[in-house]
Amino acid sequence: MAEGTTLNTNILSVISDTQKKVNFSGSILIKDEHHILAESSYGYANRADQIKNSLATRYGIASGCKLFTAIAICQLVEAGVLSFETRLKECLDIDFPHFDETITVHHLLTHTAGIPDYFDEEVMDDFEELWTKTPMYKIRNLEEFLPFFQYEPMKYKVEEQFHYNNAGYILLGLIIEQTTQLSFHTYVEKEILHKAHMTSSGYFELDALPNHTALGYIDFPDDKWKTNIYSLPAKGGADGGAFVTVCDMNRLWNSLLNHQLLSKKYTTRLLTPHTETNNENSFYGYGVWIEKRERAIFKYHIMGYDPGVSFHSAFYPKSAVTAVICSNKSRGAFHIMNAVEEEMFSSY
Repeated sequence: MAEGTTLNTNILSVISDTQKKVNFSGSILIKDEHHILAESSYGYANRADQIKNSLATRYGIASGCKLFTAIAICQLVEAGVLSFETRLKECLDIDFPHFDETITVHHLLTHTAGIPDYFDEEVMDDFEELWTKTPMYKIRNLEEFLPFFQYEPMKYKVEEQFHYNNAGYILLGLIIEQTTQLSFHTYVEKEILHKAHMTSSGYFELDALPNHTALGYIDFPDDKWKTNIYSLPAKGGADGGAFVTVCDMNRLWNSLLNHQLLSKKYTTRLLTPHTETNNENSFYGYGVWIEKRERAIFKYHIMGYDPGVSFHSAFYPKSAVTAVICSNKSRGAFHIMNAVEEEMFSSY
């Protein structure tokens, strides 16, 4: 992508107005094929020391990095060491006594395996409930998530319905580890982040964050706040928890869409609408949400929400626009994304 700056004053105005309404804290980058249309940062990466957010700030993106896991699986399929039809029991030497033996890699990628989740977003509101028995500071490797769901019964029959599932992506991460004999984090850093030139991104431990990393903030109605260090696993896994800059996330979209991470065949497979979700005109590929308008693809997008984290990013194929919105608060990214879309794509 040729670098240039043609800031769109209408978009900047919409962003500024929305930021004031929701007190957005974070960074925003919107680009087309050749130009930066909008870039801005608000709020503090560290409130106590009043260190401001900037385009160089690293933000947690929660489930936004399920896309990393899906790309990694597709790389292994492309290399011929795995297939989308490979059954879970054939590629992971771990006992799941109550899981259906027909579950495949494809089912896990598309949230149609029917397995139980360790954090079921349909019935649980408070992520911190998970840590009453197992302290979050002990969760630093994928295996440490297993006790939360390994011996639970199936929630649905295989392919019965789309059920967004974090545990399924933990299993995909474990499959990557067993197949490559590398830790999940090492594989992703080597085969995805490095290849996409995402030099500021990674899976960092909450109690050992590198410089330029935003602390996640949880706000309370009385204007008090706390950080999210006791709300999340100490280190993210295959279902979420990486840190990125807005510029690095833009590089990921560029690398993916230009077939630098996967061949055209497997990029297309990843971006195929494999299953309908629970929302109208919404589909899921591999690690990516897909929205259609008038039967055509309107956007490929990823999102993530955790205590102290809100994240949205999308690629709009008709206009070749990429948007990245990272926030170190529990809400705000959706509001910015929605306002930008209304300004830029109201005629779609």
